[in-house]
Amino acid sequence: MTMNERKTIDLEQGWEFMQKGITKLKNILEGLPEPQFSSEDYMMLYTYPLFTTATATATATATKPPHDYSQQLYDKYREAFEDYITSTVLPSLREKHDEFMLRELVKRWANHKVMVRWLSRFFHYLDRYFIARRSLPPLNDVGLTCFRDQVYQELNGKVRDAVISLIDQEREGEQIDRALLKNVLDIFVEIGMGQMDCYENDFEAAMLKDTAAYYSRKASNWILEDSCPDYMLKAEECLKREKDRVSHYLHSSSEPKLLEKVQNELLSVYANQLLEKEHSGCHSLLRDDKVNDLSRMFRLFSKIPRGLDPVSSIFKQHVTAEGTALVKQAEDAASNKKADKKDVVGAQEQVFVRKVIELHDKYLQYVNNCFQNHTLFHKVRDLDCLVVKLLAYISDKDLFAEFYRKKLARRLLFDKSANDDHERSILTKLKQQCGGQFTSKMEGMVTDLTLARENQSSFEEYLNNNPNANQGIDLTVTVLTTGFWPSYKSFDLNLPAEMVRCVEVFKEFYQTKTKHRKLTWIYSLGTCNLIGKFEPKTIELVVTTYQAAALLLFNSADKLSYAEIMAQLNLTDDDVIRLLHSLSCAKYKILIKEPSTKTISPTDHFEFNSKFTDKMRRIKIPLPPVDEKKKVIEDVDKDRRYAIDASIVRIMKSRKVLGHQQLVMECVEQLGRMFKPDFKAIKKRIEDLITRDYLERDKDNPNLGNTCNLHGLEARAQNSCTFFSALRVRMGLKHATISNDLQ
Repeated sequence: MTMNERKTIDLEQGWEFMQKGITKLKNILEGLPEPQFSSEDYMMLYTYPLFTTATATATATATKPPHDYSQQLYDKYREAFEDYITSTVLPSLREKHDEFMLRELVKRWANHKVMVRWLSRFFHYLDRYFIARRSLPPLNDVGLTCFRDQVYQELNGKVRDAVISLIDQEREGEQIDRALLKNVLDIFVEIGMGQMDCYENDFEAAMLKDTAAYYSRKASNWILEDSCPDYMLKAEECLKREKDRVSHYLHSSSEPKLLEKVQNELLSVYANQLLEKEHSGCHSLLRDDKVNDLSRMFRLFSKIPRGLDPVSSIFKQHVTAEGTALVKQAEDAASNKKADKKDVVGAQEQVFVRKVIELHDKYLQYVNNCFQNHTLFHKVRDLDCLVVKLLAYISDKDLFAEFYRKKLARRLLFDKSANDDHERSILTKLKQQCGGQFTSKMEGMVTDLTLARENQSSFEEYLNNNPNANQGIDLTVTVLTTGFWPSYKSFDLNLPAEMVRCVEVFKEFYQTKTKHRKLTWIYSLGTCNLIGKFEPKTIELVVTTYQAAALLLFNSADKLSYAEIMAQLNLTDDDVIRLLHSLSCAKYKILIKEPSTKTISPTDHFEFNSKFTDKMRRIKIPLPPVDEKKKVIEDVDKDRRYAIDASIVRIMKSRKVLGHQQLVMECVEQLGRMFKPDFKAIKKRIEDLITRDYLERDKDNPNLGNTCNLHGLEARAQNSCTFFSALRVRMGLKHATISNDLQ
């Protein structure tokens, strides 16, 4: 039988059969004894709407078919849900309350979705043709809309209140059925059919309002009863539990709104009262070094708008108060000291310096650890001012300057400085405290780095414009002015061939900018990134230029002795020992040493460790640090001799004739701004100048051996000029302060 020969089923006859199938489905959903649908049952229920809505007959063309009951079937589909809801679903829900109502609702919603799914299959022909042509809501949407309009609209208020009541019970420590709440709240989401309006308007708004009221009551009691640390513990625990609720049954979109309500009620409302609590507020936590509580305070208040402002303000006040107290102690000690108690004064200075350094380190740790290096706490610069004021109570300012210059150089060259503006700010304070000569070289160092960055940009542009010059290795060169920076060891390192060409390219570029300057390469300050191809995996190695030169030797040799490495690199014993120790005896054993000991000796042999591996893809291999303290002190002592010589000559040039003791006292007074010269050192320098005929004893007073005049200097003007010229050149490269004094 063809399609045109099929007989169209009458609407009443077809619907009667469909009613039987729908009733059977209802009985199954209600748990009544009913056999499951067989394949034959399903096929009959699927095809009856097809024949009932037959749209093609022998005479039907462009006009409406004579037996098209699609609209009537569409309406009856809706009526089937409405009848079931009215007769069965609503009565079962109305007779239950609270948690029992929620369980019944979850059950009825699950059954309703099953019913929608099955009836949508039975009436699938409507979805494919009739609904598509008429642009009507799909069958699935019609079924869900029936539940929303009849069940949800009537009960959503009661359901919302029951859910909020259970949430409050859980907040009070009671056990609740979280899975039940999850299923109920899923109804609020699903009933919106792709929109969150039902969840947000009918549940979330009321839940957030209840949350705010709940925590407002709690906070009003806790702020009176608990200390600041205890209050913060409770607040942190509450926030943690609310996040836990979101993960278990609330919709994820509720998390930021929910946490904002809790933070506002627990923290924002009582922020000042909490931070300023007597005996337990922020001041007390700082005073008592409560690191964990301060960390918790930062975590909590960083989450609320401008919450860290009062915390940083209190931190600033506390640091200022402690620093001012130390300075006041030093001022009192300085005003009470006696000149003849030099040892006592020196001891006081050492104690004061140690205390200030300890204070600085302590609060720097707070900023880095407790306050997670937040920029707001970087603005607390009073501690920097305090350290600068410390210089007023330090005798050896020149020694401090040299150490500070060394540290500043390392920060700038290895990019460990917070930023240039901060360094300039400190230098400005030092300049105000100690004068322009004290900071001139340091300011030059900061300026040098800015110019070096511009120079590097020009070099990169040069490489882009000259493709033949680019060797495939990224080279960064920092060009520095010799007179500003500390002196560094400069060895004629035998660079690997890969690096030699890079150096030559930069020299060619630099010649295009200036032909009157000589470049001295400081390889000891260089770094290099190498790609190490090990058997387990490839690892990027961040090493110094010395280490890179040593490792690249093993590209052309399987095994090398200590002597061979030393000869090929052209380095000193000390440097070779340091770099080989870092590569074979330290944490990362890139080289295998024979014999396998912890020390390097001239008889050792080394080979590349092809089996080396590490969990990181990029590792930094540091060189063992070198203690430069002794060298710095020696350099400062040497410079002090020149400063004493210059001071003596300056005094004698203006005074002509002066008693020995008076010369010593004036020399001490002049140099006291930078350091306290030793009387013996001054006398020794006077004797040295006399020996070299720059000073002579007064011949008219032979019995007064401690009287000096400048006759000899005047008689040998040519020689003295030579002396000053050499002195100026020597000082000008290293110490601008002395050079300026001599001009």
